Amino acid sequence: MADHTIPHYQNDAGHVAVEIGVKEFMCVGANPPFDHPHVYLDMGADSEKVCPYCSTLYRYNPALAATETVPAGCAWDHQPA
Repeated sequence: MADHTIPHYQNDAGHVAVEIGVKEFMCVGANPPFDHPHVYLDMGADSEKVCPYCSTLYRYNPALAATETVPAGCAWDHQPA
C-alpha cells in the first residue's frame, strides 16, 4: 500500500538528541533484544519530537538523508531475516 518505507532509528549509545532527515519515523529505543515497542512518531509542523518510551529527542535536519543521523550510527536496518 505505501509507496515508501518508514525509517527506523535507535539510540543504543544514549545520546541526548539525534538529528534525522525525516519528520515521520519509528523509534525502536535500542537495538533488539533491548528495544522498546516500535513507536511511530510524526513531527508534523514541529522540528523536534521526544520518544515517549526512551525520551530520545529527535531533531529534523533537512540536510540529512533518511539513512543518515547525527551522531552517526542511529539508523536501524530492520531487514527481515
